[in-house]
Amino acid sequence: MTKYILSRIGQALLVLWAAFTVSFVLLQSMPGDAVLIKFQSPDFGLSPEQLADIRAAYGADGSLLQQYGHSIWNFLSGNFGYSLQAGVAVSSQLAVSLPSTLLLAGFSFLLAVILAVVIAILANVSGFGWLRGLVQSLPSLFISVPTFWLGIMFIQIFSFRLRLVPVIDPGPWQGLILPILTVAIPISAPLAQILLRNIDEVLTRPFISVARAKGASRGQVLWRHVAKNTLLPVLTVAGLLFGELIAGAVITETVFGLNGIGSLTKQAVDSEDVAVLQAIVVISAAAFVTINLIVDLLYPILDPRLKAKLGAR
Repeated sequence: MTKYILSRIGQALLVLWAAFTVSFVLLQSMPGDAVLIKFQSPDFGLSPEQLADIRAAYGADGSLLQQYGHSIWNFLSGNFGYSLQAGVAVSSQLAVSLPSTLLLAGFSFLLAVILAVVIAILANVSGFGWLRGLVQSLPSLFISVPTFWLGIMFIQIFSFRLRLVPVIDPGPWQGLILPILTVAIPISAPLAQILLRNIDEVLTRPFISVARAKGASRGQVLWRHVAKNTLLPVLTVAGLLFGELIAGAVITETVFGLNGIGSLTKQAVDSEDVAVLQAIVVISAAAFVTINLIVDLLYPILDPRLKAKLGAR
């Protein structure tokens, strides 16, 4: 068991290192010198010596290998550098933007899980064939709707038409209602599809026939026997889908004008702010890796067969 845990932690650290390295190389390969693009303008009136000092302050005067070593050491020590556009520490920008995105991602994921479970229950409890078919088609509909279009439609319907949720100067919680719905609906689709597929597969197993022969109702079969056996595949997909919450947040925060990581990413891309982009990539990768590491470590707890197998090694 200890070997399994150390192996998963080692893999997580390797993925983080790979994400940092790939993002560093790609960002450094961008055409032009971002420091010179910003400060070489005649409006600043800076001399070549002053420009050289600025490049040195931002760590842009060394070789690519030196910059890589300097950057990775700073990240390990919690120093993300300074924003070229804002002129402040990247960590301070993240401290302002990250809570909003985490709140959006957390509630969106929770709502996505609830929607997926509700769809799976309705599809298996309903006695009407037409209703079951309708519910089973919802995941395909949800996953095919573009996030930006869904957000715009929600604004048009719930804000402008029905006037239920304001988008202009909303309250702290009112401003999250439509963004949460916009992110949660597409994320719920793969979860619901996996749930429906696994429920149908588990219902064909022999122990289900035995439970029914003993007089268990369909609801009891689903709750006591099916739910537990469908948990692991859903947990795996849920961990992978967390990464999509970050990607969805970039679009959603732009549509709804939220000041989160998505908006910060857009600003950094527009201004070629390499330090901010590097920090966002690493933090996003760290969140993705952490969630999936937790899922991996939960496997032996939820599946006694895997725990016994690992214990036998």
